[in-house]
Amino acid sequence: MCCNTIQNEAVNFMKKVLFLTLIVLCATGLALAQNYVPTQDVLGAHQNGGRGCAGCHTPHSGARGSGHNTTDPTTGNDALWGQDVSVLYGKTICSGNEGGCSTFSSATSWSSPEGSGLLMCLSCHDGQYTPTNMMTNQSYEQKLGLLPKTYGSNPIPTLLGNDGSTIGNYINDHPVGAGTPIDPNDWKGTGVTFTIVPSKRTPGQFNLQVTVAPGSPYDNFLAVYTDAAMINYKTDGTNIFPVCTTCHNQHSMSVYNAGGRGAPVMGGAGTYQTFFFVNSPYNPGANTIATKGGLSTGRAASTTQFCRQCHFGDSNESYGAARGSIPTAF
Repeated sequence: MCCNTIQNEAVNFMKKVLFLTLIVLCATGLALAQNYVPTQDVLGAHQNGGRGCAGCHTPHSGARGSGHNTTDPTTGNDALWGQDVSVLYGKTICSGNEGGCSTFSSATSWSSPEGSGLLMCLSCHDGQYTPTNMMTNQSYEQKLGLLPKTYGSNPIPTLLGNDGSTIGNYINDHPVGAGTPIDPNDWKGTGVTFTIVPSKRTPGQFNLQVTVAPGSPYDNFLAVYTDAAMINYKTDGTNIFPVCTTCHNQHSMSVYNAGGRGAPVMGGAGTYQTFFFVNSPYNPGANTIATKGGLSTGRAASTTQFCRQCHFGDSNESYGAARGSIPTAF
């Protein structure tokens, strides 16, 4: 009896040691994942052939300071923007296979959310109305061999309106702009609430506030990922819609910094690897299989989680997955 008791206590002790070891290893792995350190300048392709920041933000004279011949009276007045966007005024671009259209006729300055969130990007990334502005129409990551081998070998285009299909075809691009509004009713039961408030900084403009109820399905999602894209929806005071800068951070090609987002988003801190200037962790090379206690367990790919920020109905948590039960592979 005594020997059996000692053996049982020894077994229980070893189980506790193994359990604690597992916790330490998991915590260590998580800490490493939350401290990705870049090996190249994070500005990446937006170094603009060596011109750097001045390729987009000309510190003197706006687009004229870049040598452009522009008739835009507002060029450079906001964000020191160095590209001529006047060629996009009055254009209507229909993107996505649902036929949503963005009309830029009202965006004659940067005061419009479509002006700052769409015109800014299309002044380089269009290829139909605008010049290519030092762009080679091939992904920077692909040219430098940074992508996983699972990607195809054909050039990945960076111009939207002249990407190798029919010139002016935007139907094969994600819908953006006021022509593709978000329906807040689609978010009922998720814990997400949208509130449109007047801007305190700029009269006549509006800001969007996104709140998440603690313990809600979306709050459980935040425990394993982020809402960095969703909180960057734009509003014109009536509609809520995505723009280019909803999904992309033009200032960092390779790193997403979760600092400042606050708990419980992925622990509330740390840096994560990303690609294509995506404004969230986005690593197609991360291993989605983890070994835990000798069993192989599946983790959600960060590339999938990124889309679930807005397409939340396809997330694990929307189907009832417990908080933190299916972590993200960063």
